[in-house]
Amino acid sequence: MPYPENVEFASKVEEVVRGEGAIPATTAIIGGKLKVGLNKEELEIMCKAENVGKVSRRDVAVYLATGQAAATTVATTMLISELAGIKVFATGGIGGVHRGAQETMDISADLQELAHTPVCVVGAGCKSILDIGLTLEYLETMGVPVMGYQTDDFPAFYSRKSGFGVDYNLKDAAEAAKILKTKWDLGLEGGALIGNPIPEEYSLDYDEMEKVINKALDMAKKDGIRGKATTPYLLAHIKDLTDGVSFASNLQLAYNNARVASQIAVELAKLK
Repeated sequence: MPYPENVEFASKVEEVVRGEGAIPATTAIIGGKLKVGLNKEELEIMCKAENVGKVSRRDVAVYLATGQAAATTVATTMLISELAGIKVFATGGIGGVHRGAQETMDISADLQELAHTPVCVVGAGCKSILDIGLTLEYLETMGVPVMGYQTDDFPAFYSRKSGFGVDYNLKDAAEAAKILKTKWDLGLEGGALIGNPIPEEYSLDYDEMEKVINKALDMAKKDGIRGKATTPYLLAHIKDLTDGVSFASNLQLAYNNARVASQIAVELAKLK
């Protein structure tokens, strides 16, 4: 997100969390430290994004040892959350198996983190630029529960439906919390993914978005974009190709994910 709009967005997300009775803790790596909860100055550093990297699990030690600043991927945020004793975390959408991964082997570290780290991730499914079917197959193989929040359909980020189902339709936050506590009380490894559909009024047509995504993918291939640069490149170009409509939807799904994740966190705290 562009500066300074992202500062307003970050503050709004924290307001949403507090409004549901939970405590917000935005994560980052700053000055050689894992940060859990950012003050105003630290939030400004991250939003300006000057000399700020994008860090997954493999990069954490390098950034800490060298004192560099970094935004955290889903995988790294899960790692930090576990260290801090946080069990529920909201994001836009997880990473996963990229389209064409049978050739590129481009598979997000988010999936392995979900398999091994006991944190619940609430997101609007996985990013729609991914191969959703293969992502769900991978998660099933790794034993990660994939549940829908009041939906039978796995959401596709900008769209409420992807054509793929979920393992279980959660009726409310209390039921989600009970399932999570049961999983971890049993000593079952790993986390869980809760797909929370974008609000109906902000949902975009799946078929139309597929056309836009495929066009953006062609642009990325032509420009030689690969690895960790792929997702920000695609999201930026999708925003341009939809005249900013996808960006507005992205904001709303993020607020909605923060709201539901906070409700689940509150219910989970009641069970402890």
